[in-house]
Amino acid sequence: MSDRPAPATAQIDRVFRDEYGRAVAVLTRYFGDIDIAEEAIQDAFAEAVQRWPESGPPPSPAGWIITTARNRAIDRLRRETSRDERHAQAALLHALDVPAEEGSVRDDRLRLIFTCCHPALARSTQVALTLRLLGGLTTPEIARAFFVSESTMAQRIVRAKGKIRAARIPYRIPREADLPDRLKSVLAVIYLIFNEGYQASSGDRLVRADLCAEAIRLGRLLAELMPDEPEVKGLLALMLLTESRRAARTGPAGDLVLLSDQDRSRWNRDLIAEGQAIVRECLRRDQPGVYQIQAAINAVHSDAPTAAATDWRQILALYDQLMAIAPSPVVALNRAVAVAEVDGPDVALAVVDGLDLDGYHVFHAVRADLLNRLGRNADAAQAYDRAMARTENAAERAFFHARRDAMN
Repeated sequence: MSDRPAPATAQIDRVFRDEYGRAVAVLTRYFGDIDIAEEAIQDAFAEAVQRWPESGPPPSPAGWIITTARNRAIDRLRRETSRDERHAQAALLHALDVPAEEGSVRDDRLRLIFTCCHPALARSTQVALTLRLLGGLTTPEIARAFFVSESTMAQRIVRAKGKIRAARIPYRIPREADLPDRLKSVLAVIYLIFNEGYQASSGDRLVRADLCAEAIRLGRLLAELMPDEPEVKGLLALMLLTESRRAARTGPAGDLVLLSDQDRSRWNRDLIAEGQAIVRECLRRDQPGVYQIQAAINAVHSDAPTAAATDWRQILALYDQLMAIAPSPVVALNRAVAVAEVDGPDVALAVVDGLDLDGYHVFHAVRADLLNRLGRNADAAQAYDRAMARTENAAERAFFHARRDAMN
């Protein structure tokens, strides 16, 4: 079975990307089974590829796909029930018991998001399922994004869906009491997708724009579905403000450009305006959370017309707030960068040297920069060597190498 119908027109491909997650969510509600939903939707898109180029797209492409997929699945299940296939019988009975209308797509997609991010599944599997079922990315696309073989990713997805079925993981929105913990997992998965796009963990390119765009699309969807959750809005604002700097983050050859050295005229002012508006909305709610505070930090950066004009004291205060509610060595490392600007590199180095982050390449890069600013070039060179040894990204290695050589 192909992972996606053969391309016919750009419009069909756009409908696939935009509506796949919605269709999977609705069909999963109908049949109670993700595999049946996916197969039926692929059948429907294959039919669209045959029909739409000649007849033109229907008035409601998503509705056509959902209705066609539902009918094809029911026809297939009826044929299979004649062979005494109990799984098909159960799915058919489930489908016939569900109203034919599309129902609450909002709830359907929320159910699917929380199913993909169920805590019984490993984080890597949560990411793969989210991209597959809600993003409409094909298995080869997901495999390329995370630098694993197509067969490995296919097995990972198949095992995940099998675990959902075998463990009878419910296709539902968690109970209110369980929602905060489960929502954390959903937000973490979307942010992980964004971070992998913004700073790829391996490969030749520093940035994967496709993954950044997909994470933001998922963030917008979640904000639409859960408009009263401030941390959902905080994550969206954080991604928008970070994404606003992407064009300035790399040079013509794809080389890394630090925030302090970026051409700020290349920052996307529309994304900044949208992100800052969301941050202001979060501040009015006065329910601070991890993503909201990080978004506020990025909003301060985006306010500064030059690197020298950055309000580092405000950033440090925000990091102090973040450390108070979600302390971690990585947050402390980021805070130390602000400490260096407010209190000097010697004070910041003392903070950094107290952190247990030897396996994290950014730790060694920050330490190298602080040592260099203190005139300890030999120690800084060793720190850059450690940073290079701990990253799989070629662009980052080249940057660290250049920084080390520039000290000589």
